Formats: sequence, structure tokens, C-alpha cells
Amino acid sequence: MKWLARLFESDSPAENSEQNDHDLHRAAAALLMEVARTDGEVDHREQRLLIKAVRERWHLEAGEMDEIVAELEPLHGILVPGGFGERGSEGKIASVRFARERNVPFFGICLGMQMACIESARAAGVEGASSTEFGETNEPVVGIITEWMTEEGLQKREEGGDLGGTMRLGAYDAKLQANSHVSAIYGGATEISERHRHRYEVNGAYRDRLENDGLVFSGMSPDGLLPEIVERPDHPWFVGVQFHPEFTSTPRDGHPLFKAYVEAALAHQQNTQRAAA
Repeated sequence: MKWLARLFESDSPAENSEQNDHDLHRAAAALLMEVARTDGEVDHREQRLLIKAVRERWHLEAGEMDEIVAELEPLHGILVPGGFGERGSEGKIASVRFARERNVPFFGICLGMQMACIESARAAGVEGASSTEFGETNEPVVGIITEWMTEEGLQKREEGGDLGGTMRLGAYDAKLQANSHVSAIYGGATEISERHRHRYEVNGAYRDRLENDGLVFSGMSPDGLLPEIVERPDHPWFVGVQFHPEFTSTPRDGHPLFKAYVEAALAHQQNTQRAAA
């Protein structure tokens, strides 16, 4: 097997770097397990490449699209994992654009989903679309949350408080759109429960504009306020999730999202090889 799903790491402030490393290694471990399960083995060279991609700091900023394309051109799958911090965000957004325009399988986890939404907003003409995590913006497609609803009632957090600050932690339910791609991945389910660890959410006020651009909000919180999953029905495989599927993926029981993503990357590889033959 000769494909590699590249992981993009942000170079965030020191207080976030350790958490970014944890998020990257969890995603990489889950991906490697699913590659081995689906394809039968993981080539040592590919494993070294994936580990290198996890470890290296890739600082592509705005205006370096040619360099980004050169890095991404050989790949059959692009995965943008969770993380914190602004630096490297433009490289992540550019990688989403590449995956969207070139029909390369894309999987965004947590921050990766947020980058997909920002990229979609910019493609839809929302100039300056960004996240409040990165500083002040007139178009906060992603912003911090202080209140959300659970089965126990309204949860409130204060930044710097003693209940995890504004971080949404633990398992939360989501309702899936019937007949959506992600519902099929979950075996036709319309309700799921997944583990979260994040402070920022996609701003539901932009939903109509993003869906008009083709990015469908196929998973939402039970109260319909918090976006949980986005997908592009016109794309071979394009999924972003706000939660962390790597938290529940194991060697014996891989998460269905990783399984479907690996299968899509293999299909892309095969189609590429047939087209070149």
C-alpha cells in the first residue's frame, strides 16, 4: 500500500503544545490500526512517514499555496486532527481547499472540522471568515461557548473557572440526518454518542450560507444548536466531526469513521492507478 494520510500540526503556544502532541498521536495511532486492519499490513516506510508527519512542525502560512499543493499532490487521503492555536491554521485551511477541489478523501477532527467550515465560508464569499480563537474577527464562523444543553439541563462555564473552564468534556449525544453519508457510516443510525474535548464551536448562524455552498450539517446536538458533523454529498468522501473518534477506537474494534476513511483513501489510490495505467 502506498498512500499516506498527512496530519497537519499547528505550532501553538507552549502551554498548548503538549496537548497538540497528544491529539496528533491519538489520531495517528487510530489511523495506523485501521490501515493495518483494512489493508493487512503497514509498510515500515509508510509508518515512518506517518510518524514523521506527526512529529514535524509544518508552518505553511497564507500565500504559500504552491508549496502546499506540492506536499499534498501525491496523497490519497488528508486528515486534519484536533489541536489548539493559530499558527499553521492557514495551511490547514488550504489543505481543506485542496481536498475539496481535488476530490481527495478528507477527514477533519475537532479543529479539523472547524477549519473545514472556515474554508467553506470563504469559498462562499464570507471574506475574513475565521475563529475567535485566532483573534478578533468580524466573521466568527467558529467561537467560544459558555452555555450548552445536556440531559441534565443547561450547562454553564466561565473562562478560567474550576469546572474545566469553557471546555466541553465527555460523551454527548448527536442526532444524524437520515440518509446522510455519515448515517450510513454508522450503519443507518440517526442517534450517536461520542466523546468531546474542546472549547470552540462552529457558529450555527452561518449554517445556511455553508449549506448553500454544499457543506451539509448532517449531525447536530439534540437541541439543534451545536454542529457535530459536516459532510459534502457532492464529494467522494468529505467528513468533519467536532468530537474525537480516536478516543474510542481500539485495535480490536476500530471506529467506523476511521474504517470508512481508510477505505475511501484506498479507493482513491486504486482509481488514481487505473487512470494512470
